Amino acid sequence: MKLLVANRGEIARRVFRTAKKLDWTTVAIFAEPDFDAAFVDEADLSVCIGGAELAESYLNQDRILEHCRKLDITAVHPGYGFLSENADFAAAVIENGMIWVGPNPEVIASMGSKIKARSIAESAGLPLIPGFADINQQDDEALASAATQIGYPVLLKAAAGGGGKGIRIANSSEEFPAALTAARTEAKRSFSDDAIIVERYIQRPRHVEVQIMGDKKGNLLELGTRDCSIQRRYQKLMEEAPAPNLPPDTEIGLRSAALALGRSMDYDNAGTVEFVVDVESGDYFFLEVNTRLQVEHPVTEQVTGLDLVELQLLAATGVPLPITQEDVAISGHAIEVRINAEDPTNSYAPQTGSIETIKIPTDRQGVRWDGAFDNQGKITPHYDSMIAKLIVSAPNRDAALDQLVSALDDLLIGPLVTNAGLYRWLAEEPEIRTATMTTRYLDENIPPDAPSSESINSEAVAILQHQSSSADPGAWHQLPNFRVLPNKHRLVGVYEDQNGELQELVTHNKDLEKPATFNHKPDLLCINQNGHTISLQPVDRTQVWISDAASTRGALADVLAPFPAVVVEIPVGAGDLVQSGDAVLVIEAMKMLHTLTAPGTGTIESVWVSNGESVEAKQILVTFEQTEADKKEHS
Repeated sequence: MKLLVANRGEIARRVFRTAKKLDWTTVAIFAEPDFDAAFVDEADLSVCIGGAELAESYLNQDRILEHCRKLDITAVHPGYGFLSENADFAAAVIENGMIWVGPNPEVIASMGSKIKARSIAESAGLPLIPGFADINQQDDEALASAATQIGYPVLLKAAAGGGGKGIRIANSSEEFPAALTAARTEAKRSFSDDAIIVERYIQRPRHVEVQIMGDKKGNLLELGTRDCSIQRRYQKLMEEAPAPNLPPDTEIGLRSAALALGRSMDYDNAGTVEFVVDVESGDYFFLEVNTRLQVEHPVTEQVTGLDLVELQLLAATGVPLPITQEDVAISGHAIEVRINAEDPTNSYAPQTGSIETIKIPTDRQGVRWDGAFDNQGKITPHYDSMIAKLIVSAPNRDAALDQLVSALDDLLIGPLVTNAGLYRWLAEEPEIRTATMTTRYLDENIPPDAPSSESINSEAVAILQHQSSSADPGAWHQLPNFRVLPNKHRLVGVYEDQNGELQELVTHNKDLEKPATFNHKPDLLCINQNGHTISLQPVDRTQVWISDAASTRGALADVLAPFPAVVVEIPVGAGDLVQSGDAVLVIEAMKMLHTLTAPGTGTIESVWVSNGESVEAKQILVTFEQTEADKKEHS
């Protein structure tokens, strides 16, 4: 069997791992920015599919199918995202004589529209959130009227997609028009379809889902629940199995409902039935079906002992599932966190850049790393910002959370900034420990500020002073001499030197109770503090950032690109008067839209970019005119 994975990064590596276990030949397709990625190297065969743009590469169905024919591919696994829930692509794979590793195209099509999915779920007897879902009534007045009848607050969501795209909340009729416009715009851009569903917004919701697995012989299993309530901007961040703290009747109902829906569709591969659970009442409502393997599938694997990719491959090739429902046993607890390149000091904005140091805590039982990277690599602006999934498992939930804390304390990724410290904080929060969280947790609870480099000065000095005696201390030896005051610093631990050898370091500090995790290289020092990796590098004087000239010429500060992105909307032009907070640009980075706003009241001098243009971090995008008062003050 020759398997092509029509995807990239972490999920491609994950599928290859199981395929090789089954002695299948693995084939990777890759876009030009991924030419040296780990998944490309690990495939038995790899082929460049096109340039950086998704339409030229990972979303180019015709080109992928052309390579499939040339390479005599037997089966195609779509991973998740990209073309994984594209019914037309699934049908084309089958029409070209290959095996589609996923549910049949008819099922994918039926669940591709949330409007149609609601109807099917209702016919199968699943409870639905009160709402309005009519593809033939999509004008503003009809949707606004539906919102009034449902009662505010309401949730607006794209009918054609998932992944948190095209979703907005309207708390009142005054907020509805802007929320509808934003939801439609994002839905159209993400799914080429701006149809919207209006639903009652459940104010204390949990996101709970059930994994199902079917085959082509009519067998269907449910593999237990998962909780995915910790989210930001409707993107899942932290998942666990089984879903904790559910009333017994609710759990039984969820698992039975998932089976009933799967049977009604003759479901024949991996899928996830997602629900909203009302914390106040324990009631649950159908949300959607993801007709593919989920990002969070490892937590189900950890508590069931099953390889879901193996079950997918077997089912796709017509082999009956090797287990029955009676064989499915849930044991222990597993938690997954998505390690993303995000800046905690900038509202967790996606980041791009290089990974030069990475230390993964997989040297212990119960820790799993499903990563796009195991060593050095680069996050580019072309694709999502996920570096890896860190999965921990233990006999019970408290032990799993403790294991997560320990693993995050030993994780190092630098100098690229990540969100690992967020999970270190979450793992010890009372509502997480008691499993009383909702999907609004990160809206209602603000994580502490990430530590600054100044907060680890004593540790850094101790490490560098110890290294300064080595034969090749690198650029650090050009800095002033380091001094450690006696009996004031205590740092006990081991670290890797630039040769990859472990060295022991002992200094003194009565306030430090446990070893620090760190890594030293000639031009980079990374130290773990509360799960965050703080990266220090010797900097040339010429590299020191200076203030923007705008701050001294009296005009409003220029609007700069916060990270590499693509301009998708420019609602203002030269000469326009804007107020503080008004939108001046909309940019897209890593599959998400970001609105940039005016820093104050003023007149637009120039917009320096155009629609569709790629911009770099800190690039000037919009400038403002000086006022007469400013001119006089600075003359």
